[in-house]
Amino acid sequence: MPTFLFDSIVFGPVHSRRLGVSLGINLLPVTRKVCSYNCIYCECGWTPDKPDSKEKLPSRRQVRDALRKKLSEMKEQGKAPDVITYAGNGEPTLHPDFAGIIDDSLALRDEFFPAAKVSVLSNGSMLHRESVREALKRVDQNMLKLDSVFPDTVRQINQPHVKTDLARYEEYIRELEGRFIIQTLFVRGEYEGRTVDNTTEEEITAWLEVISRLRPQLVMIYTIHRDTPLGSNLRKVPESELNAIAQRVNRLGIATSVSG
Repeated sequence: MPTFLFDSIVFGPVHSRRLGVSLGINLLPVTRKVCSYNCIYCECGWTPDKPDSKEKLPSRRQVRDALRKKLSEMKEQGKAPDVITYAGNGEPTLHPDFAGIIDDSLALRDEFFPAAKVSVLSNGSMLHRESVREALKRVDQNMLKLDSVFPDTVRQINQPHVKTDLARYEEYIRELEGRFIIQTLFVRGEYEGRTVDNTTEEEITAWLEVISRLRPQLVMIYTIHRDTPLGSNLRKVPESELNAIAQRVNRLGIATSVSG
């Protein structure tokens, strides 16, 4: 099925199911995906095995200038974003100047739209970098992926290109001192002759145990919404089932949001 890439550093604003009016920031190339994961549901398509080394990431200055220009335009038009969101064509925390870019973004937000939030959508694979952890503590909405707590399921659904250690991941998340949101995408289907399903009772029970230990500010529960690399081989999970999972999280005393 068709997937898409963001073709500029700053894109939108768009209306996000989870975030409201979101102005997007892409810290990655505009012609290819750069990510430490290769999720089978990613709207940006597959992660290339051999990146094009000739195409560089945008510089910190380019990001700052592009964001300033867009925020200035929106200010003149009287259009305020609810959130400035780092997402784009892959994993934003891979950018070597990620921490500095976050500092620039917070300063620009304060200058133009102090009520807007700064958010980062991340798979958490770079949490081993202290600079990334400290930067994520400074943003308003630090959203981290946790689609499963079973290594085999993570390998099947997220297909990380880096070594993953879920126990260590949990330790890094604890260092964020509660300043994080967990995002989990639930999905069913088939991939390479195997069933895909992170909604089984075994999956949900183990996932809830980790959620209970981590105590995030919020758990965002959702399912596929746009085209995926696997097309019809992946299926949405009904909203009624997502709500049932959310109720189990709520019983732990943790807030949830659901996007069907």
